[in-house]
Amino acid sequence: MILPSESQAPSLVSVLVADQNLMAGQLLCGSLAGKSGFRIVGTAVGVEQALQVFSCEHVDIVLIAVNLKDGPLSGFSLLRRLRAAHPGTRTIVLLDSMENDLVLNAFRSGARGLFCRSGSVKMLRKCLLAVHQGQVWADTGQMQLILKALESQTPPRAANPKRNNQLRKREKEVLACVAAGLTNRQIAEQLRLSEHTVKNYLFRLCDKVGRSGRVELMLYALTHRELADAQVGHSPWNAIAAP
Repeated sequence: MILPSESQAPSLVSVLVADQNLMAGQLLCGSLAGKSGFRIVGTAVGVEQALQVFSCEHVDIVLIAVNLKDGPLSGFSLLRRLRAAHPGTRTIVLLDSMENDLVLNAFRSGARGLFCRSGSVKMLRKCLLAVHQGQVWADTGQMQLILKALESQTPPRAANPKRNNQLRKREKEVLACVAAGLTNRQIAEQLRLSEHTVKNYLFRLCDKVGRSGRVELMLYALTHRELADAQVGHSPWNAIAAP
């Protein structure tokens, strides 16, 4: 495990790397550590180890490989546990190949971005910064795949078109802010609310539209643009970073 350097500036974006083995994690950390703007808080090779580092350090973003030492697809287990215990955590899934099932499972498990190992370090830095700023990192093809998957789903709560009309004005404003990629703090400032109140609105929105997390709420807004457009002067399409 790589422990943080106390000399690093606190304003840097702190990154926790969870990879399939120590060598792979260290190589990835080394490629980022020399770049301005980032602080590597640690590297882990398993789910429990990653959760332990996360609980001990301030982490802005967790970069997670699909396969950890715990077995194939164990990275998704880490994603789900982070989402359950820390819903606001920003996570990026590191894929060996952009297979459709992996793309869908990553976002369903709570990922805010996807990155393929064949990409450049420069592009990875852009991905990390975009997700840190509240954006979703996915290319056009991946977004189309995700939207089609959402459209094919018919959750009981979301299947009723009248339910959309049950959203109150303030709930629509919060949804618009989420779709625009704003953080809870930015939403609070935009709407002059407390962050606690914003969190309560997000929980209610998830319940009303039948979604289970922030990314699903954002994608829901993309498929129901009438609910978010022109509410607070943001376009939901600004929430997507196009690599």
